[in-house]
Amino acid sequence: MNKNSTSDDAISVENSPAAQHPHVDNEQRENSAQNEFNSATCATATNTTKKSSMTPTPLEFSPWSRHRSSIAAGAFAVFTIIAMSIGILTVCFTSPKATVQKCELKFKPTAQKPVEYKYGPRSVAAGDFDNDTCLDMVIAHHIANTITVYLGYGNGTFKSPIPYSTGSYSSPYMVTVGYFNNDSYLDIAVANFGTNNIVIFHGFGDGSFANQTELSTGSSRPIAIIGAHFNNDTLLDIAIANYGNHSISILYQYGSGSFSLPITYPTGYDSFPSSIAAGDFNNDNYLDLAIANYGTNNIVILFGNSNSTFAKQITISTGIDSQPYSIAVGDFNADNFLDIAIANSGSHEVGVLLNNGNETFANQVNYSINSASPIAISVGDFNQDNRLDIITTNKGADNIAILLGYGNGKFANSIMYPTGSSSSISVAVGNFNKDYRLDIVVVNNDTGAIDILVGRYEGFQNQIRYSAGSKPSSVAIGDVNTDTRLDIVVANRGSNDVSVLLGYGNGSFENQTRYSVGSYPTSVAIGDVNNDTRLDIVVANSGSNDVSVFLGYGNGSFENQTRYSVGSYPQSVSIGDVNNDTRLDIVVANSDSNDNHS
Repeated sequence: MNKNSTSDDAISVENSPAAQHPHVDNEQRENSAQNEFNSATCATATNTTKKSSMTPTPLEFSPWSRHRSSIAAGAFAVFTIIAMSIGILTVCFTSPKATVQKCELKFKPTAQKPVEYKYGPRSVAAGDFDNDTCLDMVIAHHIANTITVYLGYGNGTFKSPIPYSTGSYSSPYMVTVGYFNNDSYLDIAVANFGTNNIVIFHGFGDGSFANQTELSTGSSRPIAIIGAHFNNDTLLDIAIANYGNHSISILYQYGSGSFSLPITYPTGYDSFPSSIAAGDFNNDNYLDLAIANYGTNNIVILFGNSNSTFAKQITISTGIDSQPYSIAVGDFNADNFLDIAIANSGSHEVGVLLNNGNETFANQVNYSINSASPIAISVGDFNQDNRLDIITTNKGADNIAILLGYGNGKFANSIMYPTGSSSSISVAVGNFNKDYRLDIVVVNNDTGAIDILVGRYEGFQNQIRYSAGSKPSSVAIGDVNTDTRLDIVVANRGSNDVSVLLGYGNGSFENQTRYSVGSYPTSVAIGDVNNDTRLDIVVANSGSNDVSVFLGYGNGSFENQTRYSVGSYPQSVSIGDVNNDTRLDIVVANSDSNDNHS
């Protein structure tokens, strides 16, 4: 993510609604150099970063916030191991320095006594509130009408919580951090669902905060909040999603912590917007907004312009009964255009919208979260391969899900990590123990606990599985389509064929193409056996006592096989120049005739 970077003292708390995507403009503030992880949270168009706000996730909806007409619708890595199981090809990757041969992306389990504050935790955000270079966090508690600040020790543990009142009956639903009075000390902004306002706690830079400043939002029922530079004036503005009147509002900062009255844009009748994210989706150097509409099953994108308004709007369906709950932004395919990830709680899926670069998006690609309902969504590079991954908190499944990105806009199947809670509703991402690996903070609404998962990268990424034929017995690797990327060829003993999987060059592969061979193929080898500079395939067929030779066209496809008789039950085949004539020869080991053929 070279186009998006975040200041290290306002780390990506990607939670949610969208979040965390501060604007990047032409003035880089001090303290932004450290940037310990390439979070996708900053969504913008230029190359440098300004101190801005990072926000958390969208919250669960309260009993009184219902549909008014009806009930609301409910390789940097080194290719090191290829293992096979019945009918499945498993590919594992490891970093160049790895010595542990496991297929694992690990997070250290939460401490036996996790940080607890049992008063309705709803949202979490992270930042360095006391300027000690250690990440701290803030939790919004909608039942206790407070926020709580936890100052970090820099090793993944925290000091005792410090509470601040958000007002009687305020029901704070979301919290974000940023520089809301432009004084280089992180502040906290809170969306109060119950009292229809925003409250800002201005930081002193030592971990303490001034009494709250209130900003009225009318009868809006604000449910999500972010901070970003919407008018490119170096002052951090605020955007909120209004669940009560189906709109979003922007409050422009005048300086010294004062703001304009809300400027409101409708999101559609009964849309019930639940999440908001900022990013420059059309690369015109003006921030745009993406809104997840829970009630109407769609995403609305408002394109910003030079006069700081949002005139052009497009709507993208997320599917019938998908109920998009939260949204996150990042460049998932390295094309320098921001893409969108959506937590579709109703369809139990993560939806990915890849940016076409012309103010349109490709059709949504969905990834299953099994039976769980994803609630909060965030992005970050969790396995240190410089490719963005996706994380969701899940309701009803006692876990969170991580989808590892391939860097081409596609993602692996979800990996589940237990939380001990069936109602994890908010997530923040940051390097809490200063080990250069992303850690995760999860808010569990039902248990009142805050889980901290410390990231560890040992050995291999989680396995990626591809279908092959029946009973795969042998595998070989080579560039069979001359694109400088390694491909895979598998001999399938049970289905009497070979599978060819062409590689994308980033650790992912196309679906297999299969070619029939003799009976019971047991071994496969790759080499240029006809000296035309194109790789060919040779297969030993133990059941038919022959070898199959497929001459390659150099584009990943092959001629029909030519078969050559060998000894009884050939078990292994190899290719090499055994007579020094610069031409490759074939050597076959025959298990039942006690000889070999060449």
